[in-house]
Amino acid sequence: MSQVRVRFCPSPTGNPHVGMVRTALFNWAFARHMGGKFVFRIEDTDTARDSEESYNDLLDSLRWLGMDWDEGPEIGGPHGPYRQSQRMDIYAEVAAKLLETGHAYKCYCSQEELEERREVARAAGKTPGYDRACRDLSESQIAEYVAQSRAAVVRFRMPDTDFTWVDLVRGEVTFANEHVPDYVIVRATGEPLYTLVNPVDDVLMEITHVLRGEDLLSSTPRQLALYDALKEIGIAKGERPLYGHLPYVMGEGNKKLSKRDPESRLLMYREEGYLPEGLLNYLALLGWSFGEDREFFSKEEMASVFDISRVNANPARFDLKKCTAINGEWIRHIAVEDLAIRLVPFLKEDGVFTNDPTSEQMQKLLAAVPHVQERMETLRQGIGMLGFLFYGDVGSPEFAIEPSEAEKVLTPDALPVLVAAHEALSDLAEWSTESIEDALRVALIENMELKPKLAFGPVRVAVTGRRVSPPLFESLEILGQERSLARILAATK
Repeated sequence: MSQVRVRFCPSPTGNPHVGMVRTALFNWAFARHMGGKFVFRIEDTDTARDSEESYNDLLDSLRWLGMDWDEGPEIGGPHGPYRQSQRMDIYAEVAAKLLETGHAYKCYCSQEELEERREVARAAGKTPGYDRACRDLSESQIAEYVAQSRAAVVRFRMPDTDFTWVDLVRGEVTFANEHVPDYVIVRATGEPLYTLVNPVDDVLMEITHVLRGEDLLSSTPRQLALYDALKEIGIAKGERPLYGHLPYVMGEGNKKLSKRDPESRLLMYREEGYLPEGLLNYLALLGWSFGEDREFFSKEEMASVFDISRVNANPARFDLKKCTAINGEWIRHIAVEDLAIRLVPFLKEDGVFTNDPTSEQMQKLLAAVPHVQERMETLRQGIGMLGFLFYGDVGSPEFAIEPSEAEKVLTPDALPVLVAAHEALSDLAEWSTESIEDALRVALIENMELKPKLAFGPVRVAVTGRRVSPPLFESLEILGQERSLARILAATK
């Protein structure tokens, strides 16, 4: 068998979505498992919808996810260019050869005529596809249409046979000939369509396996027929690619997850602080099984065992809660230093840091991260848990207690608690977690006979600004004695 070559070929039309990412992941894992090539190709022939911004977002997304490509934009390769907008001469030449050899023909039917004939077919209970009206026009008929200045599209001439193939996911699939009419490959403007450029590029880039979404299943017979035609005219050299159609990803209400669904937007996961490892881990589970009931693994571990036969043909349901839970597992899995580094952009975005953190701030962050790592499910959650440690630093916002928290906790009953806490902590010669805990327990629980919630709640809000924070005694140690005492004192006034 020749070297495995797969491709990921998105169109730069809007924001990348998680269904697209899953397709890329399965192709990447298959290529890596088989020691093959992962080709990244941009299908940007739709000039009305494609944008350079979306193109850049696609590249940035794959880089963020850590899915490296062997051929494609920014890397090049032997089959470039890898943007279809730069391959128009190739498509024009192929279309001309298909016309010349009779595998394609010009169709002069207007949209009104096509729709009228479709309605007639529907009324007769027939498949409302193209009725081949222009398939075998005489020279005089063509001349008449040309004289009328009719615009002509180019249609591919489908063979009069059924199409059967063994799908890598679904097994044997058959499409009857009457359900696959002659189709348009070039618009009247001369602009090539997906129906031409996609299979032509697969041929020229020597793609061996096509793993794509189930929504493209019905286009496979057309691509198989075109491949056979390309082989007849000497453009295709090897065997047809093998096809595998991945199951739908379903959203709420058991409907197919669409670009309009908020949870489908890849950008949302980046903005909220999902780790690429966590997101890819979850997406891998949408239609594929690692085996041994294992649900936590890296993309490299996935690639080491990836078997296309373990892809389930049934639709997979996207569960945001499970995705978030797996992301939380990854946050707890990575090293403290790594997590701290990943938190910095979020702290900067929120204004906690106005510049890169100083070495002193970084040390403080490293000391605090182990105390919040178990409580976080996304990186963004770290802002509220850690920001209090840096408020008041040069360039950072001033510390302030959230008004709603102050109203609930810093009541008149809390005043003697704060006074006692300030007095106990002022006398400490050693500022450590252990000495802080001992001093507060003696002053507030033993001497004042308070329950822990009433004893430590006011101190926590006074120091962190919130009722939910990292462990109190550790937070006080990291914050430092001077700043801790100042905040407790301010809360008494």
